[in-house]
Formats: sequence, structure tokens, C-alpha cells
Amino acid sequence: MIFASDNWAGASAPVAAALSRHSTGLAPAYGGDPLTLSVKARFSELFECNVEVFFVPTGTAANALALSAYAKPGGVVFAHATAHVANDEGNAPEFLTMGQKIRGLPGANGKLTPAVLTNAMAEHPDGELNSGQVAGLSLTQATECGTVYTAKEIRALADVAKSRGIVVHMDGARFANALITSGGSAADITWRAGVDVLSFGGTKNGCWCAEAVIFFNPGEGSQFRYLSKRAGHILSKSRFVAAQFEGYLEDGHWLDNARHANAMARRLADGLVRSGFARLAWPVEANEVFPVLPTHVINRLRAEGAVIREWPPAGLEGHAAPGADEALLRLVCSFATTEEEVERFLALAAG
Repeated sequence: MIFASDNWAGASAPVAAALSRHSTGLAPAYGGDPLTLSVKARFSELFECNVEVFFVPTGTAANALALSAYAKPGGVVFAHATAHVANDEGNAPEFLTMGQKIRGLPGANGKLTPAVLTNAMAEHPDGELNSGQVAGLSLTQATECGTVYTAKEIRALADVAKSRGIVVHMDGARFANALITSGGSAADITWRAGVDVLSFGGTKNGCWCAEAVIFFNPGEGSQFRYLSKRAGHILSKSRFVAAQFEGYLEDGHWLDNARHANAMARRLADGLVRSGFARLAWPVEANEVFPVLPTHVINRLRAEGAVIREWPPAGLEGHAAPGADEALLRLVCSFATTEEEVERFLALAAG
């Protein structure tokens, strides 16, 4: 019963098969091989436009390098206060963007609103020497609270950002999970809604080590290879990232993985709510569940082998906030989570 993180899951069978299929023979290094070129073309088909695609091994590299392509001296990038770029990347976005500041903003359910973003941007007027230059907006999809921005919500935020001429970046570590919930196309929740650059995650959803940075405006990624080289993220054997994405994208496998993970999270959440002793801090819209549980239930689950993680309840108020003998958990489902695993967890929680 491992619900600690979707990063704990291994590589899915189609991804592993693709890696094995391409593991022999010789091919040009540094992304010049036919497989890498064909997979990059597949991304253009997926997003229904001509995109520039670059492979990196980690989500931190994807986010930090994507933002570095648009960096300004003294720049300020706006993100939600819970965003990974603001809290969980060792200040890599600041380091690789020449000291740009990530400014975390509040918002219910892990989401920013146009009003909050407008007010924050107004504190950094153009030409003002003291407050720093507005440089970017980073949206997490799905959010760190397990919720999903709609295309309409993204467009509203992008319009605010573009009123000041700044880039809109999307951290899509769980992009597939969000796309399943959105019901639209990959294009609908990215460039059609105003996103300029996407960190497209594969590692959390069945890949071994595969992330892509996707530029939707031709030419804006012109410096990305140099930025990646300087940061130590140019892979000589790029074809092995391409191989993962080949298996990942083939026959909609990536969406099947995400659909299963989301379904397991929904099953888990519904079972906990039916128990009567649990409540949800935020809506379950992707593959993460944030329940508030009694401490004695958490202790029993751990004693029976459940691998779970407590989560800081910052910002939770009223009914959602944990009481004296309660704690907030983050339970994450993956493509490898089974129905049996979920049902055993629910049975043990119920005692």
C-alpha cells in the first residue's frame, strides 16, 4: 500500500519495451538520431501545431530551464504559493534564471485567480527600479492540491500576464492527469489558452526518466540547447529519452496510465468519505487525494505497512483544517496502483 508518491512507481511495460527495443546498435548522439527526430515530430501532432521540443532528465531541469529562456535581470515570476517551482526545487529556478525571484501568491484549491495576479503585478510597475521586472507566470497543472485548471481559467490568467508582455509557463509534471480531467485536447489547455512553454512530464506517469520542454512559439527556444548545456542537462544518448516517449505516447498509453491513476484516486477518495471519519481538504480532480484523518487511524495504517505522507495544512481553514487529533495526508495514486491496494487501505482505515 504505497501512496507516498507517483514517483515511486516503476516504468510501465510499453516504456520498458521501447527502451529495450532501442538499446542496441549505434545512433548519432546529442539528439541527432532518427528516433529523437521522429518523437519530436509526434509532439507537434499531439499539440496540433509546430512545436520546438527539448528533452531533459528531470522536472526541476524542465521548469528551471524553461523559465531561463525568458529570464530578465531582476525578474519576478509569479506562481501559486504551493507551486513546486517556489518550494521544492532547491531554488533551481532562481539559480538558472540569473537570480529571478519566484513570488508565491495565494489562491483557494491551489489555483491562482486573475484578480490576485493583477494586484501582484501592479506592485511591479514597468520602469520602477526598486521592485523588479515582471518576467513570467508559472501555472501548475495539475496543481499541488490535486486540482485542475480549466481552459477558461488558464486563458483568463494568460490574458492578465500578456497584458504586461510576460511569458506563461506551465509546469505539467502531471499534465496527463489534468488532461484526462479537462476532457479537451492537449492544445486546448496549453497554447490555445495562452501558454507559451510547457514542462511536459512523463516520469510520474510511467516513464523512467523523461521530461520534455515544449515551446509553442517558434524561435523562442533558440537558446535552449545552450542553456541546457551550461546547466549540464544535454544528454549525449538522447535517444533513450526519445525511446521512453515513443512507448509512452504510442496508442494513447500515456492517457490510459493517467486515466487509471485518476480512477484509483477517485475510488480511494470516495471510500474515505463514505467511512464517515475522513474529509477532503480539496476536490479530487487528478491522481492525488488530500484527506484529513484521525491520528489513530493514520497510526494503524502505518503499522499495517501503508506508506503515506503527512502534508502541511497551510491555508486550510474551518471544516477542512485538521483538529487536535487529526492530520492532513497526501495520498498519490499512479498507473501501478491496483484496486486491491485501494480496497485494502480502505478496509484497514475503517478498522
